Amino acid sequence: MNPSVQNQVQTNSSIWNKLVNALKGTEADYTKISLKHAIFLLAVPMILELVMESTFAVVDIYFVGKLGPSAVAAVGLTETYLFLLYSIAMGLSVAVTAIIARRVGEKKKNKAGKVAVQSIILALLGSLPFAIAGIFYSKELLSLMGADEWVLETGYRYTQWMLGGNLVIMLIFVINAIFRGAGDAAIAMRILWISNGINIILDPLLIMGIGPFPELGVEGAAIATNIGRGVGVLIQIYTLFKGGKHIQLKFDQLYFDAKLMLSILKTSLGGIGQMLISMTSWIFLMRILADIGSEAVAASTIVIRLLMFTLMPAWGLSNAAATLVGQNLGADNPKRAEKSVWLIGFYNMGYLIIVSILFFIFNKDLMMIFSQDKQVIEIGAEWVRILSYDYIVYGWWMVAVQAFNGAGDTKTPTLINIVFFWLIQIPLSYYLALELDWQHSGVFWGVFWSELLVGLFTLYLFKRGSWKKMVI
Repeated sequence: MNPSVQNQVQTNSSIWNKLVNALKGTEADYTKISLKHAIFLLAVPMILELVMESTFAVVDIYFVGKLGPSAVAAVGLTETYLFLLYSIAMGLSVAVTAIIARRVGEKKKNKAGKVAVQSIILALLGSLPFAIAGIFYSKELLSLMGADEWVLETGYRYTQWMLGGNLVIMLIFVINAIFRGAGDAAIAMRILWISNGINIILDPLLIMGIGPFPELGVEGAAIATNIGRGVGVLIQIYTLFKGGKHIQLKFDQLYFDAKLMLSILKTSLGGIGQMLISMTSWIFLMRILADIGSEAVAASTIVIRLLMFTLMPAWGLSNAAATLVGQNLGADNPKRAEKSVWLIGFYNMGYLIIVSILFFIFNKDLMMIFSQDKQVIEIGAEWVRILSYDYIVYGWWMVAVQAFNGAGDTKTPTLINIVFFWLIQIPLSYYLALELDWQHSGVFWGVFWSELLVGLFTLYLFKRGSWKKMVI
């Protein structure tokens, strides 16, 4: 065989083997193998996990949309409360990933198991207020958000199921964070694929009453979600006790440890703050756009979906930085931790440059997929084009934030978010849009300048290196 052909065959075989290992999971020590290999093994399943999550969200709302605007409103109004739940679940997950990664990097897997148990107990406790509110006060909660008569008489059952059964949502977030922190990203991916796969299958069956299944309408969507996530949680717990590649729980670890739980909670407060600040800042921006006109709101809603869809792979890649930083700091190798962040940041910005080019060239075409309204298309195309100028900086910011989080420094990103999103982005967008009368363009440019500044400032703080000295 020609040597060049043979080398190509060996290269293809090597890439295929790496892909198989990334999807299956390996016992590789992420503090010792080559950084490129470690990033690949962690990032592939994390990216696929988030892609599946975004696919489920689209499919779910597609089937609910067939029931009419009131059914969609029931989902939308319930999600305003679920956003608070997601903030808590994601904030707790940030802390869990960081602490588990640190313990695994220190080769203290028994302590990692103890952290996992206390994290699960915290998730149980955190879900209780939402469950009580959802089961007993769903109509009152929806009324508070201005729900119509149909939602209050029929759609409230969706809220009851989603908030009442929120434990499965909380647990699937937190336990997958345990797996990711330990380096078992492939397990987290498979569980979410199974969970969301069941949900996607059950959605049309329970919503529309296909075959032997009852026609439950919007309530069926909530039941499908609870069943899918519930199955995922059962698999998670089974896998934790059976033992993943890097972490295993033991029955003698099943006890309440208030000191350890408070330590986890303290670390998680910054993560929860980050999520709440980000979500509320978008609410304020949408409120400004609402004063400008419904077309601006509609266009922005579409753009945000495009934004989230294209950023899912970038977030998956960024999540790999949190695991590598935590484990390498635990292994007392801060230089390798820093190198991993620069390398992942380079990859992330490369991907988002490609997206930026597509956004710049095809901004109108992308909007026309979702809307036929000329004004909505024009407004949305303008924001997509402005986003294309900013995406490369956003790519770095995502990775740097996850690096801080992976080190256990959740306070720094929280303070950054307060300053740049609440104190700069919202007032600047308001001033440009309403005071200078730039209308929707003012909001878009306000977002551009705040995100450009936050990216540069985060780079400055990262280079200072104080995150390497975090003790958790």
